[in-house]
Amino acid sequence: MDYQHTSVLFAETIEGLNIRPGGIYLDGTLGGGGHSRGICEKLNGKGTLIGVDRDREALKAAEANLLDQECTKYFIHSDYEHIKDVLDNLGIEKIDGAVLDLGVSSYQLDNPERGFSYMQDGALDMRMNENDPLTAAHVVNEYSKEELTELIRKYGEERWASRISEFIVKERAKTPIETTGQLVEIIKAAVPAAARREGPHPAKRTFQAIRIEVNDELGQLERAIDRFIDVLGSGGRLCVITFHSLEDRIVKETFQRRLSPCTCPKEFPACVCGKVTDVRKVTGKPVVAGDEELKENPRARSAKLRIIEKR
Repeated sequence: MDYQHTSVLFAETIEGLNIRPGGIYLDGTLGGGGHSRGICEKLNGKGTLIGVDRDREALKAAEANLLDQECTKYFIHSDYEHIKDVLDNLGIEKIDGAVLDLGVSSYQLDNPERGFSYMQDGALDMRMNENDPLTAAHVVNEYSKEELTELIRKYGEERWASRISEFIVKERAKTPIETTGQLVEIIKAAVPAAARREGPHPAKRTFQAIRIEVNDELGQLERAIDRFIDVLGSGGRLCVITFHSLEDRIVKETFQRRLSPCTCPKEFPACVCGKVTDVRKVTGKPVVAGDEELKENPRARSAKLRIIEKR
């Protein structure tokens, strides 16, 4: 299966990076290399691109897709939260910009063998890095009812979390749940008919929750944002594209904390802690997809882009 993925908010991200010829830029979620191609074209053969992804198939695809680009390129198999180790290994101290396009790629969704999709039957996997030990099958078959309820409610924001976990535990007692198709049918049975007729696919939120758990997506994001800001040089920018409220909240709150680092009590007439911001806000409200992009790529509907710049 060819690696196909349409990069959302492409033009807005490339413009937001404010790319300098000869600069060093890092794509922490390389995917098929869509945003990276835009970076390379702006560098015009004079700078450096560092592409990082936890998915080896993505790295292979991006390397092939970017063969025609003349800038210096590095392709690194790693989780983006390890950005400091990646740069240390390359002997690089500061970068001029970075992009994080979060969530699951179209290729991962559309490939049933990866187990991300509730629209196609496949092995219950959901690992972005196929070397990681935790799979969706383990979560579904081994987590307690209470643990399943908590993660489906927290990460999926699913109102029927308790009922879904109850049905999962009941069905797995009969036979192990090994495929996405099995899980979808269980969720459909658990969600009341009236609720199934409204809103998105009844399995969407539960699949999102399990995927986030398997890949520690929110924990990785929380750990990574400060690290990315720390390695930006003066004037360097970080662009982060999120796809659901849980991700966007983490980005928004972390940016705000860096913008207002003072820890003095509000009643103090003046700051005495001495903490001053080292960043400036580029975007106020997040950038969202326009009508034209939504027509071409409906998956961009939930995308939000936030940008911050190092002083």
